Formats: sequence, C-alpha cells, structure tokens
Amino acid sequence: MTVNVTKTGGHTAEITWTKDDDLQGRIARAVESDQLAYALTALGQRVLHGTPDEVLATAKHTTALARLLERRAADQVVQLHDIHGLSWRRIATVLLDDPEKHSSIRRMYETGRRNSGI
Repeated sequence: MTVNVTKTGGHTAEITWTKDDDLQGRIARAVESDQLAYALTALGQRVLHGTPDEVLATAKHTTALARLLERRAADQVVQLHDIHGLSWRRIATVLLDDPEKHSSIRRMYETGRRNSGI
C-alpha cells in the first residue's frame, strides 16, 4: 500500500500519497471537498451532532464516499477473480467472512464488470 496513514500522536494522523497513488484524483477530491473529513466524522460518531444542515452534509458526503468505495470494491472483485484466479468461496471468505456468501460476491463481480463496461 503506497498511501500512508501515520498516527502522529494522541488523536491525530497524517495522510500522504503521491500522484501515482491517485491517478484519477479521487483521494485529492475527497480531501479537498472535506468528503473524507465528513465520512470520518460519521465513522467516529454513532449520533451526529450539529444543525440539521450540518448533519445532512455529513450524511451526503458519507453516502457519496460509500458509493465510490462500493464501486471500487466491485472492481477489486473482478480483479481478484479474473486476474488472480481466486474462487468465489475464497473471495467471500475474506471479504464477507462467510464462504457461503459466494452469490453476493458474484453480484459484486457483475457490478464491477458493468462498471468497467465489460
């Protein structure tokens, strides 16, 4: 992994990456738009605090980042199966902690293929 998250002490961390890590600029956009900050806020707080507009903004950014991550996960399933030759059961065991959920992995695979136009 070339993106680095370094705990700098207490409750602080530093994220570093290179242009090669982010060829499409997704990481940069997530940071610059505060999308990552909003999503991390939602990750850390079960109940969000703030005005309705602030909570709505947090939900908006969290949902957008979650959709992007779901798409990237589906793309990775395609790579795991097509490029690395892993079985549905093995992928399901690692990604979903259940080898019986191979049909869910196949659905992710089909989504990943559609995402890439295959």
